[in-house]
Amino acid sequence: MSARTSQATPRPAAAPPRHAAGDGGERPASGLRRVLGRQPLGGLFAAPYLLFVLAVFAVPLVFAVYMAFHDYFFAAPGADVDRPFVGLDNFAAVLTDPAVQRSFLNVAIFLVINVPLTVVLALVLAVALDAPMRGLSFFRAAYYVPYITSSVAVVGVWLFLFGGDGLVNRVLGPLGLVPDPSWLVNSSWAMPMIAVFVTWKQLGFYILLYLAALQAVPKELHESASVDGAGRLRRFWSVTVPGVRPATFLVVLLSTVVGANLFTEPYLLTGGGGPDGASSTPVLLLYQRGIEQNEPGEAAAIGLVLVVLVLAVSLINRRVVGGDR
Repeated sequence: MSARTSQATPRPAAAPPRHAAGDGGERPASGLRRVLGRQPLGGLFAAPYLLFVLAVFAVPLVFAVYMAFHDYFFAAPGADVDRPFVGLDNFAAVLTDPAVQRSFLNVAIFLVINVPLTVVLALVLAVALDAPMRGLSFFRAAYYVPYITSSVAVVGVWLFLFGGDGLVNRVLGPLGLVPDPSWLVNSSWAMPMIAVFVTWKQLGFYILLYLAALQAVPKELHESASVDGAGRLRRFWSVTVPGVRPATFLVVLLSTVVGANLFTEPYLLTGGGGPDGASSTPVLLLYQRGIEQNEPGEAAAIGLVLVVLVLAVSLINRRVVGGDR
């Protein structure tokens, strides 16, 4: 009985090979495909930028970590010199240095002035330049010209305006509104003046970011708000500001990073961080310690502390401004 049952029961057909050629099924990923991914052509196009990031950012950052933990100094190429491991000595030296502490305080003052001023002015001007008006192209180009102009050239204009016998002092002098000493050599006004200068110079780029973001805000929302009786100020606050929130986060992030890396403006406007270190910045001090004073270990430590602080501030900005996006 059991033998008959065994003969009557059909044997299951052999399963076709799952990855046979030409069956349309998923082929096992080869080793090369696992490395290059599903779109190897995209990876090929992105490779130059990846190499650029590795060469310009990643490799120097790793080398800076090495210098910060060693008694590093520059020597002739090919010279075999001993650079002993010093642990956290370089970090202790820079963190207890009053000049370094002053430079970080200066850049904090700069960011407190520059970032909110940039966000408010860029957004308001972008909204104004997004409306139809006569001479629109001229005004858009006028705000963008300082951004693409050489910093050396615009610094010359700024020195002409705010120098001791500059145009601003000649206008405000009779009104008694000129500080003594003058703006750029005054320890209280030097860093705020640099913050205003950088805001003016970079404003055109951030206006462009907001103009692009405004195109993505649905016009229907403004129309609905108008039907509900909202005025222009109410529509700006309740429709425009939330609609450009991702752009606001980008502007805050970029202006923070640019401000933390401030170098050219204090170097040219105030003669290298003057007066008496009132406009010195960490990057300027990094250059002076590493290149002029041949203390690359301390310079690398300043750079790493700056990187950590910028990352921390950027994460806070993402939490506060970026929301869940």
